[in-house]
Amino acid sequence: MPTTRRTLILALLLVAASALLFTTGAAVIDGDADTVADGDLAVQPADGPNGDYAYLNDDDEIAIDISASNPNIKDPSFEGVNVGSTGRIDGIFQITYTGDRYAEVWIGYPNESVTFVADGDSVEGRANNVTLAPNQTVTVGLEFDTRGAEAGTQLGADEFAIEARIADPEDADDVPPATTSNAQATGDDGATITVTAPNATAREFDAWGVGYGDTVRFDAGGMHLAGGNVTFDGLDLAGVRTDNVDVTAVGGPEPTGDASGLTAPTDPRPVGYLSLERDFAPDAVDEMTVRFSADRDHLDATGTDPRTLTLYRRTAAGDWVEVPVSVVDEEVARIQDLPEDRVHFRATPSASSTFAIAAHEPRFDVTTTDLDPQAIDPGEEATVRATLRNGGGAAGERRVTLTASGDPVANRTVALAPNETTTVALAGTFPEAGEYDLAVAGADAGTLLVGDPAGEGSESGGTDAGTDTGATADENTRGGASSVDGGDEPSAGAGNEPGAGSGDAPTEEPSAIDLVELGALLAGVTLSLAGVALVRRLQRS
Repeated sequence: MPTTRRTLILALLLVAASALLFTTGAAVIDGDADTVADGDLAVQPADGPNGDYAYLNDDDEIAIDISASNPNIKDPSFEGVNVGSTGRIDGIFQITYTGDRYAEVWIGYPNESVTFVADGDSVEGRANNVTLAPNQTVTVGLEFDTRGAEAGTQLGADEFAIEARIADPEDADDVPPATTSNAQATGDDGATITVTAPNATAREFDAWGVGYGDTVRFDAGGMHLAGGNVTFDGLDLAGVRTDNVDVTAVGGPEPTGDASGLTAPTDPRPVGYLSLERDFAPDAVDEMTVRFSADRDHLDATGTDPRTLTLYRRTAAGDWVEVPVSVVDEEVARIQDLPEDRVHFRATPSASSTFAIAAHEPRFDVTTTDLDPQAIDPGEEATVRATLRNGGGAAGERRVTLTASGDPVANRTVALAPNETTTVALAGTFPEAGEYDLAVAGADAGTLLVGDPAGEGSESGGTDAGTDTGATADENTRGGASSVDGGDEPSAGAGNEPGAGSGDAPTEEPSAIDLVELGALLAGVTLSLAGVALVRRLQRS
């Protein structure tokens, strides 16, 4: 049944209000900006797709318009956000502090329907201020709640204010310069957070003035673990019960320090290592979340399913234990303004440690083989039944090949889930006499004897062994093995003895019959041929 889309217009205009003047710094702002506090705060649309929701109006004031009236929105059918919904739009505009001190910045906007947020936390009111160092930037988005609203109405008030204060001197004097653009405050009293990046594979995180039970969010800015293909993006500490937390992160494609490489029963493939060292007690934090991401093109090029990426933690005893990993939904990643060319992951390990990001892969092992029969005549068929198990951590498909002395004879494609086992039958016909070393996927499957490997035939030629009625009946009761896919049974037409109806010489095999005691050469030859047939059946049973 067709439905009518019910939407709201969300349009907000900025009125800049500052409570304190700053000394102008030397920061350079690219592009036009709405300046606040005598130019010490520069407000601009954020980089990224959600930055289109913000623009500078004719008065050079920042405007947020999530409706078709926004000049950046080219689709005239776009009407706003849905009625009766809640959501968050990250990365709409950014505020850069250009002064030479430290500033506490927040947004004044008391409204129940719309909340201004940075990294998912409210930045409304001084209690939720963001502390910015000189030349630092905070990116701001919106959370909205349209439940109970009517379609076609404007959501929220028309104006909001950006307010700022100089940080207290005793707090600012000891603040080390931050090298990233992501400083923020959390908790009722506010916390100052800095991130230092000495190189592409290391970060130093520091937060002080943390309120009891607050969450601290560190942004690693894409620290390299496997170059830019796999990066450590950040660390979240929830339920912090200490006023100061320091964490040092070091990563790379190989284990850091004296840590050993990843070993686990499923043989996962390590793609990067991360070491997190903390200066606080383990029970001072309720939960730690590790955020990392991988380049989509890199995953495609290496044939890696994002669902197979996981995280392992190295214990104090040196063992590696797996930590559950979740893939961030693409729509959630878009709302959070995360880079669309990457797949984003979240994991919540129990403690700081050395970690390995790894990819689960299928691993097919041949556990048993059975060759039946072990001896045949030239032109007959032998079957090897092999039991295979997927001991890897991911489902997969493999082509399993039966080889005879290294040459492929038969193959079968097998698909198995992790820890699943199946038995396949691989049959081959062998026209030439000889001894063949059989193997399935490289695993020994025994030796097959075909005819007389020494090539020593009987002096008699053309004797019709088909007159041995008992041998023919026994042969006709022997069927071949069925295939793993439920295909046709192998032909049971091996009931004719070698040489029957042909001029081929019969093949000799050891016999318990003493020809001298039989007293007649003709009778000896006849019984010898019958003995050959009997011996073959005993070998097949």
